[in-house]
Amino acid sequence: MRKDDIMIAAGLAFLILCVQNIDCTSDKSMQEGTPWNYDYTRYHPVSEISDWMERVVTDNPELVSSSVYGETFEGRNITYLKIGLGSEEVQKKAIWMDCGIHAREWIAPAFCQWFVKEILLHYKTDKKLNEMLKNMDLYVTPVLNVDGYMYSWINESTRLWRKSRSTPPEGCTCHGVDLNRNFNANWGTVGVSRDCCHNTYCGSGPVSEKEAQAVTQFVGSRVDQILCFLTIHSAGQLLLLPYGHPHISAPNYDELMAVGRAAAKAMKAVHGMDYRVGTSPDILYPNSGSSRDWARLMGIPFSYTFELRDKGEFGHLLPEEQIQPACEEAFEGALFIITYVHDKAFHNRTEIGAASVARAFWATVLGSCLATMYLL
Repeated sequence: MRKDDIMIAAGLAFLILCVQNIDCTSDKSMQEGTPWNYDYTRYHPVSEISDWMERVVTDNPELVSSSVYGETFEGRNITYLKIGLGSEEVQKKAIWMDCGIHAREWIAPAFCQWFVKEILLHYKTDKKLNEMLKNMDLYVTPVLNVDGYMYSWINESTRLWRKSRSTPPEGCTCHGVDLNRNFNANWGTVGVSRDCCHNTYCGSGPVSEKEAQAVTQFVGSRVDQILCFLTIHSAGQLLLLPYGHPHISAPNYDELMAVGRAAAKAMKAVHGMDYRVGTSPDILYPNSGSSRDWARLMGIPFSYTFELRDKGEFGHLLPEEQIQPACEEAFEGALFIITYVHDKAFHNRTEIGAASVARAFWATVLGSCLATMYLL
């Protein structure tokens, strides 16, 4: 038996013992370093997410800070959480993650909150995670399209709102722009509409929207610092890589595909859900002006769009009972990509394979159990 197989088998044996003796999903396991009584298995309005962000910063001053980096069309703050260990004065490499660029995709902000919660729970006991947080900062925006997200909470008639809430151009009566068609990446060429009433209306010009401007200015000024750009969406269970234009390929396409496929395997290992990997033209539809494509064009080597559950049964109305499993599997995929990117940058390691996927998965599950044992 190979060394990798022995390690995986040993991890599985320990996991069985762990599960027999403790409940890895107990309420206690969700409290250390996170706001008490916060329910990560339901959807939250902006006011509750904002309060949660403040508590996360207050309760974890050694790890988490926050900053406003932009303003929405209606004047609301766009805020990120910065997660990292070490001196604030040292400029570190970084990972970018945003959620909620499309208002109706409520599972996306739920995932960003889950992602932060998992980091807070495990960074003290997970040596690999601790190492990564010493080497890199994580910038996480739980809700990017704040105006649109708030609008989608008004009532059932607004629940499926997708766009921002900017005023319509002259001669039109429909509000909003599809922010994920508004970035300066082959803007307006394919997969968009010039009709302002359409869900894929790309705006009056590239980066015309304040929300897209905020990301462009912040991330664009840190291109040499940011190693990976992750933007979280739903639905379809896809992992999309650049580019959305059918006639353009990323220079590191093969590596992006290999890492994406390995991440999809890690996600499937959690609850058996399949995620397809590829460019948008290959597995979804052509599009232009996406933040993912813009990030890769700017020189950020790894850029992915996560399309979370499901494949059509509920679509953007994913029931709350699916929040936890959806976030658990997505966390494994995101963590795999982040770990790969870190190890390539800091250890010149580019191992991809079944064993590495299994190690990433079992390490996270075992870490969760160990953290719960510690709290018990």
